[in-house]
Amino acid sequence: MTRRILIVDDEERVCALIEKYARQEGYDTARAMDGQEALRLCRGEKFDLVILDVMLPGGDGFHVCRSLRRFSDAPVLMLSARSESYDRIKGLEAGADDYMAKPFSPRELMLRVAAILRRGALPAEEKELLVFDGLVIDRTAHQVYVDEQPVALSPKGFHLLLALASRPGVAVTRQQLMDAVWGESQSPRSLDTHIKQLRQALSPRGDLIQTVWGVGYRFNG
Repeated sequence: MTRRILIVDDEERVCALIEKYARQEGYDTARAMDGQEALRLCRGEKFDLVILDVMLPGGDGFHVCRSLRRFSDAPVLMLSARSESYDRIKGLEAGADDYMAKPFSPRELMLRVAAILRRGALPAEEKELLVFDGLVIDRTAHQVYVDEQPVALSPKGFHLLLALASRPGVAVTRQQLMDAVWGESQSPRSLDTHIKQLRQALSPRGDLIQTVWGVGYRFNG
């Protein structure tokens, strides 16, 4: 399957250069000239990677990257005419996977794109960001978003959700969940109460957690 890359930059020359080399490597490409257009495209289409400029009209790339992370786990490679380490750190903190300063070597850019795409093929248990229909789980920040809005969960609720969402489609037994979350003996009734509270907190996406009678629970993400 052909990988799709979204190029977000308001400079026509830069977009054309990246697009030329990306297509030579066999990637399919699309363009966005500003952050709002980029977010609109990402909501409507699936991209395997986003190349995102920092300096954009109507909002910088850091803001766009943070907004993108609320509903998408597409890897982001940020570009900036500023090479200061502060900007690189800021980009990575915003959720970017890599950062390159302008001017850049197109060949090096393509090598970094290939490396990011290889790293992206991780099992759910190793991903920092889990993205489902209307639900995003940020493993590192211990933050959950439902329909792009942050949801407050207790530490136990977060780890319970993570234990289920890390194995989508798999029936996880009550004992496995109790061992993963509590690490000690816990009554099944208490587990069921926590599941009920978790479903309520995730509304209207609480139905992603389904009961498997006689076994435990399954996350249908």
